[in-house]
Amino acid sequence: MVVNSQRHKNSNLVNEFAHYCYQCDLPRAMKALEYMQKDRIFADCVTYSQLIKCCIVHRAVEYGKLVHCHVFSVGYEPKMFLINTFINMYVKFGMLDEAEMLFDQMSERNVVSWTTLIAAYSSKLNRRRNALELLVLMLRDGVMPNMFTYSSVLRACCCLCELTEIHASLFKVGLESDVFVRSAIIDAYSKWGELDSAIRVFNEMVTRDFIVWNSVIGGFAQNSDGEVALQLYRRMKRAGFQADQSTLTSVLRACTSLALLEVGSQVHVHVLKYNHDLILNNALLDMYCKCGSLDDANQTFTRMADKDVISWSTMIIGFAQNGFSRKALELFEAMKVSRVKPNYITMLGVLFACSHAGLVEDGQNYFHSMKKLYGIDPGREHYGCMVDLLGRAGRLDDAVRLINEMECEADAVTWRTLLGACRVHRNTDLAVYAAKQVLNLDPDDSGTFILLSNIYANSQQWDDVTKVRKSMRDLGVNKEPGCSWIEVDKQIHTFIMRDNSHPQIEEITRELKVMIQKLKGIGYVPDTNFILQDLEGEQKEDLLLYHSEKLAIAFGLMKLPHRKPIRVRKNLRICGDCHVFAKLLAKMERRSIVIRDPIRYHHFQDGLCSCGDYW
Repeated sequence: MVVNSQRHKNSNLVNEFAHYCYQCDLPRAMKALEYMQKDRIFADCVTYSQLIKCCIVHRAVEYGKLVHCHVFSVGYEPKMFLINTFINMYVKFGMLDEAEMLFDQMSERNVVSWTTLIAAYSSKLNRRRNALELLVLMLRDGVMPNMFTYSSVLRACCCLCELTEIHASLFKVGLESDVFVRSAIIDAYSKWGELDSAIRVFNEMVTRDFIVWNSVIGGFAQNSDGEVALQLYRRMKRAGFQADQSTLTSVLRACTSLALLEVGSQVHVHVLKYNHDLILNNALLDMYCKCGSLDDANQTFTRMADKDVISWSTMIIGFAQNGFSRKALELFEAMKVSRVKPNYITMLGVLFACSHAGLVEDGQNYFHSMKKLYGIDPGREHYGCMVDLLGRAGRLDDAVRLINEMECEADAVTWRTLLGACRVHRNTDLAVYAAKQVLNLDPDDSGTFILLSNIYANSQQWDDVTKVRKSMRDLGVNKEPGCSWIEVDKQIHTFIMRDNSHPQIEEITRELKVMIQKLKGIGYVPDTNFILQDLEGEQKEDLLLYHSEKLAIAFGLMKLPHRKPIRVRKNLRICGDCHVFAKLLAKMERRSIVIRDPIRYHHFQDGLCSCGDYW
C-alpha cells in the first residue's frame, strides 16, 4: 500500500509538472522540477522539450541550465530529439560553447543536430568557416543535408567561389528547386552583389513562391538597384501576390534610393496595416527623410508607438542633412531623456548637425563625450565630421592636427574633406598637400583632380590647371558627368550636362533661358568661377546654363502643379552658381525647391536655403 501510495504521489507530481510546462507557467514548473529532482522522478521527453521552449521564450538561461542538469541525471536517457532541443536552446541564448559541447557528446546525430549547429555558425561572422567545415563532416558521417541545412550553408559562404560550388552541388541532391533553398541562393548572390545571377535563379523557376519574390525584391533594393526592385514588385502584384511587411520594407528602400516620394507615399497607405512593425516604420521614416519630406518624416516619427535607437538616429540624421541642425540636436537631447542609448550612427548624425551649422564648440564637446558617456570609440566617420567642422570654420591647422592625432589612419574621405575646406578658404598650398594624400589612397578619384583644378582655376593658375588635366589624361581618369533626376507623374527623368537625349530638351532649354533673363532682372549674376576652363565670359555663362540641376528644375516648373515642391536628386555636390540660381528662382516663382546632393539636402524657399549658405 505504501508503494502504491508513493507511485500515486509521483504520478500526480509528474502530471502537475506537465500541466505547468504546457501552460508555460515557468516558476511553478521549475518548483515542481525541484521536487522531482530531489526524488529522482522523471517525466517524458516531450514534456521536457515543452519546458525548454518556455525557457527560450522567457530568456530564462539559468532555468534552462537546471533543466539540462536534471535531464542528464543518472538514471535517465534523453532521446535524440530532446538533446537537439537543448542544443537549439543554447544557440538561442548565444551560448555556442555549451551547444558545441553537447553536440560533441552525442553518440548519434541526425540532420536536425547538424543543421542546428550549422545555422548557428552561419549567423556569426567569425564562425561562418566552421559552418562549411561542419557540412563536410556531416556528409562524411553519412547524414544527408536537407533544405534547411543548405539554406544556412548558402548564407555562410565567405566568398563567391564557395557560393557557386555549393549552388552547383544542389543539383546533385535534387534540392535546387526547393523554395527555401532558392530563396537562400538569391539572398546569397545578392549579398555578393551578383544581381545577374540572382535574377537568373529567380527567372529559372517555373512557379514562384511568396518567399522567393521577397528575396529577389529585397536583393535588388539592398543593392541600391531600386528601379529593378520596383519592376519586380509590380510583377509580383500582377502575379496575384499581396505584399507583406518584408515586401513593403524592400519597396520603401527602393523608393529611398531613387528618391521616389510619390511612390513611397502610396506605399505608406499599406504600411498603416502594420502599425506596430518597427522595422517597417523605420524604413518609412528613412524614406521620408531621404526624399527631403521632413514634415512627413516628423509626423511618422511622432506617431510611432515604438521607437528604437534606429528610429531616433534616422530622424536626427534626417534633420541634420536637411539643414535643420538645431532640431537635430534638440531631438538628441530628447532621445537621452527617453533613455534610449545613442550608438555609433547616432553620434555621427549629431556631429554632422554641428558641422553643417558651424557649431564648433558644441561639436567638440559631443566628440569628446562619446567614449566617456556612451562607451563609443570615435571612428573615421566621426573624425571626418570633426575635420569638416573645423575646416568649414576656417580652422585648417586644427583640422590637420586632428587628422594627425587620429587613432585610426585617415582615409581618402577624410583628406578629401580637408581638400574641400581648402577650396572654400583658398588655401592652395594645403589643398595641394591634401590632394596628394587623397590620390595616394585613391589614384582614380576624379573628384579630387577636378577640385584641385578648380582651386588652381580660381587663382588663375592656368598652367597648373593644364598639368592637372594632363595627369588625368595620362592616368585615364575621366570626370564624372553631372547628372540630376526629377520625379514627374511617378516617372524618373534624367538630365546630364550637354546631353540632348531628353525628348523635350529644346523646350526645356528655351524655358531655362527665359528664366535666367528674368532672374538677371532681379539681381542674378552667373558665377563663372565654377567653370574650370580658361574661356571668355559668354562661353562660361553658356556652360553654366546646361548644369543638370538647372535643366531638371526648369522641367519641374514646366510639368508640376504650383502647389507641389520641385524635388531634384543630384550625383555631384551642387555648385555655388546653381545654389544662387535656385534661391532666387524659388523666390521669383514662389515655389519650394529641394535639391539632394551626395552630402546634404537644400530646401530653397523665399530666396533662402536651409543650409544657410554653409555647405
